[in-house]
Amino acid sequence: MDDTDRMLRGDILIDLFFLDDDTTSVTGGIYIEACPDTVWSTLTDYDNLSNTLPKVIASRSVGKSNTGIILEQTGKTGILFFEKTIKFRLNVHEEYPDRISFEQISGDFHIYKGEWRLETKNGCGGTFLRYKATIKPKFFAPPLLVSFVQRQDLPGILTAHKQHTERMAP
Repeated sequence: MDDTDRMLRGDILIDLFFLDDDTTSVTGGIYIEACPDTVWSTLTDYDNLSNTLPKVIASRSVGKSNTGIILEQTGKTGILFFEKTIKFRLNVHEEYPDRISFEQISGDFHIYKGEWRLETKNGCGGTFLRYKATIKPKFFAPPLLVSFVQRQDLPGILTAHKQHTERMAP
């Protein structure tokens, strides 16, 4: 069974990879029963992400750069009693209607960059939402811990995007 069939069946896909220099790569995917325009609209509602996504405390667009939008976010990361508040500023580049890429320009990571991709397939009325990121925190967090937190948090984020978007769908 390929990834598309698994997502259509309701699976949330998560893959983690350990890269050089204590860097972690994560990918994820989910099928959303809504058209790409609706998915795009909820993904780019930057000032309201804290109302729809778990562990996002604050999110707001704070300006524009030469290549996109400057987004400032505060969130929580960690496990059990070891949660840490993180802050970062991202440069977000939108390529409507297929891709939203981001890269940290300041904040609590040495590396935090990635993208959201929106895909459609013939015969499917919805959207396949895919996420990919490369992460290396500035604070102490071994790659094994980073991967554990990502495996725990990313399904909730993808599910929250799905639920919010499907509620917004016409």
